[in-house]
Amino acid sequence: MNSWQEITGGVTAPRGYRAAGITAGLKASGLPDLALIVSDVEAIAAGVFTTSQVKAACVDYCRQRLQVRHSARAILCNAGQANAATGNEGWLDALECAMLLGQELNMPSESILLASTGVIGQRIKMEPLRSGIPKLVAALSSTGSNAAAGAIITTDLVTKSIALETTIGDRPVRIGGIAKGSGMIHPNMATMLAFVTCDAAVAPALWQQMLSRAADRSFNSITVDGDTSTNDSLIALANGQSRTPAITEMGTEAEKLEAMLTAVCQHLAKAIARDGEGATCLIEVQVTGASNEQAANQIAKTIVGSSLVKSAIFGRDPNWGRIAAAAGRAGIPFEQENLQIKLGDFLMMENGQPIAFDRTAASAYLKQAAANASKPQDMMATNMSNDLSGDRSTIKPQSLDNPVIIAVSVGNGHGSGKAWGCDLSYDYVKINAEYTT
Repeated sequence: MNSWQEITGGVTAPRGYRAAGITAGLKASGLPDLALIVSDVEAIAAGVFTTSQVKAACVDYCRQRLQVRHSARAILCNAGQANAATGNEGWLDALECAMLLGQELNMPSESILLASTGVIGQRIKMEPLRSGIPKLVAALSSTGSNAAAGAIITTDLVTKSIALETTIGDRPVRIGGIAKGSGMIHPNMATMLAFVTCDAAVAPALWQQMLSRAADRSFNSITVDGDTSTNDSLIALANGQSRTPAITEMGTEAEKLEAMLTAVCQHLAKAIARDGEGATCLIEVQVTGASNEQAANQIAKTIVGSSLVKSAIFGRDPNWGRIAAAAGRAGIPFEQENLQIKLGDFLMMENGQPIAFDRTAASAYLKQAAANASKPQDMMATNMSNDLSGDRSTIKPQSLDNPVIIAVSVGNGHGSGKAWGCDLSYDYVKINAEYTT
C-alpha cells in the first residue's frame, strides 16, 4: 500500500515554490511558450540529461552548473526553439537567458537552470524572450503550476502534472512535478522535459542518487518512437521548507521519500507515453523471472519499443509472435522453454509452447483499452510548425488507469521490471512528416 496521497498543485504544491507560464511570442501560434519555477530559498538541485552526443545549449549549461554547485533557485524553460546544434551563438543565448532572469529575480545567474524545447537547429528568439522575462517574473504565483505546465509543451495534446504528499518525522512532505513530451521519446531519456519540486531537506549526493534511480524506473523506461532527443532534461529541486530533519543517508525516511519521488516520475513518464504522437492507447510491459532488475527492464523496453508490436496493438491484432520475437532479441539470455506471454488476461504462450486463446475476445480487449483512454485526435494540426496549433480549451487529461498489459515471464529469477509505451498509428507519420513544413 502506498504511503502517500495525491494532492493538487503540481510543482507549487510543495512549500516555498512559485511558478508561471506566459505567451512571450516564441511560438508562431501565440500559445504559451515561456515557463518559470522559483524556490523561495536556495534548493538542493539534481539533474539527469540526454545521453545524445548532440546536445542543446541548455543541457551543457545545466551540466556545468551542477558540477560546480549542487543548488539552484530557479528553472527557466522556453518552448518553440530547441537551441540545439546552434553553435557558440546558441551557447551565448543560454548565458544571456540566465543573466537576464538573474537580474530580474535579483539572484546570481548561477542559481538558475535552463531548459528548451522545440525545433532542433533553431536559436531562441531572444527579442521576445528579453521582453517576456519581466512579465514572466511578474506572473509568478503559488498557484502557477498549471500555467507553467501549459507553457512547456509543443506537440503534446495534454499537460502533465502530479503532486503527492507523505509524512516524514510527523510533518507533511510534498513532491510535485510537471513534464512535456509526445514524440522523439526513447529510453536513456527522450524529447522530454520534467521538473520536480520537493520541500524535504536532502543531502546533495543522496538527492542525485535518488533522482537517477527514479529516472531509470520511469523516464528511461518509456518509448514512443525509438528516437532520443538533444534536449532531454529532468531537474529536481529540494528546498527543505517542510522543516523536516535533513535526510543525509539511506534509511527508512530516505526510502520513503525515494519511493514517492519514483511514483511522481512514473506518473509523468506514463503520461508522456500515453500522449505519444498519434497514439491511441498506453502499453505497459511487465517482465518477471529475469536474473535481475536490469535484465528484466531491458526485455520490457525492447518489447514496448518494437515497431511491430506497437503496430499490432494499433491494429488490435493479438499477435503474440511479435512479442516473443522482441523478447528474444533483447540481448538477455533465457531458455525458450521458460517463456510465458499474456495479453491482459489472455494466456498465449506457456513453457515456450503456444496456447489456444479466443482471438476475437483478445482483439476486443485491445479495442476496449483504446476506448477507455480516448484521445482528441481531431485536434491534430495539419501544420506542425514548432507546436500544435488549435484551441486547447477542450483538452482533458487522458486516463492512465487502463493500459494494454503485456506480461512476460522468462524464467524463475527474482528480477522484474516494467516499461511503458504506446501504439504506432498512421498519424505518427503525418505529424512528423509535417513538423517543420
